[in-house]
Amino acid sequence: MRKFALLAMFAVMLALVPAAGAQDATPVSVVLKWVPQAQFAGYYAAEALGYYDNEGLDVTIIPAGVDINPQQLLASGEAQFIVDWMGNALSTKATGADLINIAQIYQRSGMRQITWADSGLTSFDQLGDKVVGVWCCGNQFPTFAALTQAGFDVTDMEANGLIAQQAFDMNAFLAREIDAASAMTYNELAQVLEVVAEDGTFPVNTLDMLNVLDFNENGTAMLEDGLYARSEWLAEEGNEEVAIKFLRATFLGWAHCRDNPSDCVDYVLAAGPTLGVGHQAWMMNEVNKLVWPSEAGVGILDAAAYDTTHQIALDFGVISEAIDAADMYRTDLAQAALDSLATDMPDADLVGADFVAAEVEVTPNGE
Repeated sequence: MRKFALLAMFAVMLALVPAAGAQDATPVSVVLKWVPQAQFAGYYAAEALGYYDNEGLDVTIIPAGVDINPQQLLASGEAQFIVDWMGNALSTKATGADLINIAQIYQRSGMRQITWADSGLTSFDQLGDKVVGVWCCGNQFPTFAALTQAGFDVTDMEANGLIAQQAFDMNAFLAREIDAASAMTYNELAQVLEVVAEDGTFPVNTLDMLNVLDFNENGTAMLEDGLYARSEWLAEEGNEEVAIKFLRATFLGWAHCRDNPSDCVDYVLAAGPTLGVGHQAWMMNEVNKLVWPSEAGVGILDAAAYDTTHQIALDFGVISEAIDAADMYRTDLAQAALDSLATDMPDADLVGADFVAAEVEVTPNGE
């Protein structure tokens, strides 16, 4: 907490320095991968705490949704930065699109397969004759990779009706229509735990009633929330400096959410209360686990994690041929942001080596 008291003091000091007029701030936009929720809390924190303003940036945060495609807004130049998953970025890159990862915020995957504890299904190598739920649109590939690694033929499983197209909810799992279900730790897993019975009984489900199969431990996780920009835009004079400023402020936002999660839940709820405070608090805690610790510093992409994601994308036809890592990500901008913050704010913790997740209470219906 002492370190973040210093961060807050630094923000106040900067605010007292005569700043350029708002008309002199550089306007940029970042498009999120989905609606306002704690999955993106670091960006909302950077905005609310004035970190973007302190960098001379006028940042517009644009939530995505069914009618907003981050990739399209990036390609058109309407947005300078987007949040996306590497699998989707690889697919887009394979079409000839111009995008490159400039910071990897999530250091590990939040995707899981979950089963009921009473099923006895505790590993991927037990799922070959079970009905396994997967999401569409590229989100199925970590599960396919895990099943393939366990020795199963995914094509055969699909032909035999053992791969179920799962809606973006947990209804089929709750009804026991499928044996294993896809779930993000910060969203769908919480949905299972937040269920209230028709007679008002709560809780109905608890963590000890579930088996949680972790793709990170299995070696088949794919990189998720990263920040992307266009190489052509970055090559224009002054834009790398703009990107570094954006990353500096964003990294501070995520560090604030690590040390002050309840603040960040409030920032998210102020931006768009699409989910209840209980659900957002759970999400914030789980998201922090994906960001922290960041052994090389927040935002630095791990080459081995990229290689795993790339190989899965290649194996399952997301891309038809290899894409050179140098064309897909760069770490120099994130490193420059970290280095400059280390000079300006030597007490700021941008690694989080001592991070310990909190115990968050599950609330009825996430309220």
